[in-house]
Amino acid sequence: MSRRLDEALAHARDTRACVVGEGVLAEMPAIMAEQFPGGGAAVVVADPRTWQAAGAQVAALLRAPHVLLEDDGLYAEMRYVDRVAAALARHPDAVPVAVGSGTINDLVKLAAHRLHRPYAVVATAASMDGYSAYGASITDQGAKQTFACPAPRAIVADLAVLRRAPQDMTASGYADLFSKIVAGADWMLADALGVEAIDARAWHIVQDGLPAALDDPAAVREGRSAALHDFVEGLMLGGFAMQALQSSRPASGAEHQFSHLWDMEHHTVDGRAPSHGFKVGVATHFIAGVYERLLAVPLDRLDTAACCAAWPTWPEAEARARRLYAGTPFPELGVVETRAKHIDRDALAAQLERLKRGWPELKVRLAAQLLPAREVARRLRLAGAPVEPEEIGISRERMAASVLKAQHIRRRFTVLDLVLRTRALPIFGDEK
Repeated sequence: MSRRLDEALAHARDTRACVVGEGVLAEMPAIMAEQFPGGGAAVVVADPRTWQAAGAQVAALLRAPHVLLEDDGLYAEMRYVDRVAAALARHPDAVPVAVGSGTINDLVKLAAHRLHRPYAVVATAASMDGYSAYGASITDQGAKQTFACPAPRAIVADLAVLRRAPQDMTASGYADLFSKIVAGADWMLADALGVEAIDARAWHIVQDGLPAALDDPAAVREGRSAALHDFVEGLMLGGFAMQALQSSRPASGAEHQFSHLWDMEHHTVDGRAPSHGFKVGVATHFIAGVYERLLAVPLDRLDTAACCAAWPTWPEAEARARRLYAGTPFPELGVVETRAKHIDRDALAAQLERLKRGWPELKVRLAAQLLPAREVARRLRLAGAPVEPEEIGISRERMAASVLKAQHIRRRFTVLDLVLRTRALPIFGDEK
């Protein structure tokens, strides 16, 4: 285990073991015996693809029964959580072992929590950072929500298994990890404006290993051992930071708000939803471009009075939120989330004056954190991930319309909020 992973585990609330390496699947019996003492049985949960990838081997190693989720439309949705919980209930006291990636892990995570059982996960693809994360991202009543539940007690990521996963899954994970660069910039903004302070421990867990994890996207795509190891470790560290803080703030910013929006709009291409990482990657490229333009704006000379005069009162902001989400399955979501971060004009004036004073120094720090949009695009393409919205079935018109909706969909302060409050860039069209 690396020093960074060891330190992250020391501060984790739920996870006690995270094993990443070549051939580590064979260690499953010992890991289970150590982390779940008492000799209790296990039950493996997989779908047909993950059963072939590693589930059958895990079940054989643990001499465990299995639950096979065979629905072709399997999705991280509440009805499937109910189905998994019902299946697990037929194996009283058994430790659930999720074998899969995002969907399987989230379904088992929440189902196990509802049955008051700790669980373990075996990764089958390096496709996202949620293996080690607190909470499960589940769609319920039409809205994507994060449900509070513990992270897995044990995580096993065998590089030999991950290497065999479809390349687009690894590319999706690379894009998801790459988003931590712009998410970090968003947290820096929130910290500088006194909205949400940076937690130093969580920050360093995510950010310190990013350069090594993202340095060689071609090697990651090809599954070269050293690059793949650093990359997978980076994914795990993102989840551990969220686990330590009990929040997705260390690893999620404006770019994830676009993905959540498109999830809730049930966006598909040829009948299938683009992967989480691909949606996040496209949005990361867009947000990198927003930052690139923002850093060229002399915000230290901002006309605070003009910004405050254009700032809507709460009734005006509420009306806009209702317009944006009228006719959707979640008409109140934008209102609730916007209300949580809306401030009056006096508070806005104080916030913008703080921005003006701190902008010269903040601009330097942001520039050091970020990469140019062109470099973002280059690395995403080398990893095999899409860059432009059309590549995931999002037209330019829809992308433009998504900007304001994404700003309204979460109470988290991001660069979208800063641009809206300063009127610094015309990214919101007529609503700027």
